[in-house]
This record gives sequence, C-alpha cells and structure tokens, in this order.
Amino acid sequence: MFLKGKTAIVTGSTSGIGLAYARALAAEGAAVMINGFGDAAEIEKERAALEGISGARALYSPADMTDGDAIAAMVQQCHDELGGPDIVINNAGIQHVAAIEDFPVEKWNAIIAINLSSAFHIMHHAVPHMKAKRWGRIISTASAHSFVASPNKSAYVAAKHGLAGLTKTVALEVATHGITVNAISPGYVWTPLVEKQIPDTMKTRGLTREQVINDVLLDAQPTKQFVTVEQVAALAVFLCRDEAAGITGANLPVDGGWTAQ
Repeated sequence: MFLKGKTAIVTGSTSGIGLAYARALAAEGAAVMINGFGDAAEIEKERAALEGISGARALYSPADMTDGDAIAAMVQQCHDELGGPDIVINNAGIQHVAAIEDFPVEKWNAIIAINLSSAFHIMHHAVPHMKAKRWGRIISTASAHSFVASPNKSAYVAAKHGLAGLTKTVALEVATHGITVNAISPGYVWTPLVEKQIPDTMKTRGLTREQVINDVLLDAQPTKQFVTVEQVAALAVFLCRDEAAGITGANLPVDGGWTAQ
C-alpha cells in the first residue's frame, strides 16, 4: 500500500472511471475524497466501502464543478480534514452531441465549465499544498478526443484539447517542485457517460443502438473492444508511483489503438 498517508481528490467519482480511480487509490492505502452526483444512499455505500478498502478515511463532497468557489471549498475541506491533497484526479465530465448550428449555448458553457475550467480551479488551489510538501500528482482524464475530433462534439473536443494544453503548461510550471502533471486519454470506455450519448447519436445519425455501438463507437478502436475502467485506473496508480516521477506533461492514450491510426 504505497499510498498510505497520502490523500487524493477524485472529481466525478460516484460512478464510472472516477469511481474506479477512487477504488484503485484506496487499494494502495490512500485517503480519498470523492465527488459527484447520484443517489445519496448509493454514494454513502461507496464512501464507506472505500474506507474498508484503504483503512483510511474517505469523504464525499457534493461540490458543483461549475462553481469555482465550491471547488475551492472542496480543496480546503480535503486539506483541513484529510491533509493534502497529495493527488488530484480531474475526472468530472459531461457530454452533448449535436451539430454546431444546433448546439445549445448552455450546453457549450456547461461542458467547458465542467470538463475544462474545473480542472483549472482545482489545480489553482491544490498546487500550493503540493508545493509545501514538495510532492504531488495531478492527473486529468482527457480523451482520445484530446488528440482527434469527431463530428457533433464541438464542446467536448474543444474542452479535451484544452485539458491537454493545460496539463502541459502546469507540468512545466511545477516541474522543479516534485509534482507531476499528466493526462490519461481513454478511448471508448463503457460508462454511464457513453451509454447516455447513444440515444443522441442514434437520433443525430439515424442509426440503431447496435449500429451506434459497433459502427460508431467501436469503429474507431482497432481492438474492437471497450477499454475498461480498471485499465484506466491502473495507469493512474502507476503515475502516482516514484518510478513514474520522470513522466510529466504527458498525454497517455488508453484507446485500443484509436489514435495510432
């Protein structure tokens, strides 16, 4: 349990990739603050389970990732109650699929706020704590869409490209402080976020559910398989190891070969 005594914040971690991150970090002994929306009883069940896995404390923050003040308060709560944060994983994200002329402005604003700006706010408040300890790990869930584009995803692709740039910039700023900053870019992972975009894609492209899965989602991935949340989380855990201290400013694909094409 090499993360015993370390504290992690994982945003968007009540399900999907984020919850896998939290479980994987807890399995290495980290105290974890999870964040996101969902059924209160289910969230409490997961929070308690994390404590059972780690032997350390686990907290839940309902902070709204569109609210910079709420994000600042979340980081401060983590510091006050758990110490740290030593590790930050920016994972909160939403999606909307529509052609540019039909794309709702409010959806654009929300996607940029949650998928990109929230990462800035957390880094802004977490980096001073990491500098004080001369150790930190910042990891952001980008996407294959941080390398390449797909139609009808203007806000998501813009946000993920921006997240890749933010990762590089902050990595350079903190390079001499024992802090690494990296992005992980999954291809299609079977999560609630992917499942929810299937109906929109069906409507936009006039396809059946099976056609969307096989001809749109998995068409891009040479392996013809969804990436698993456990595969993504395992890479995040490695990036937290001392052996990964020389990896910073990187955007690492876990995409079944998608961006190799």
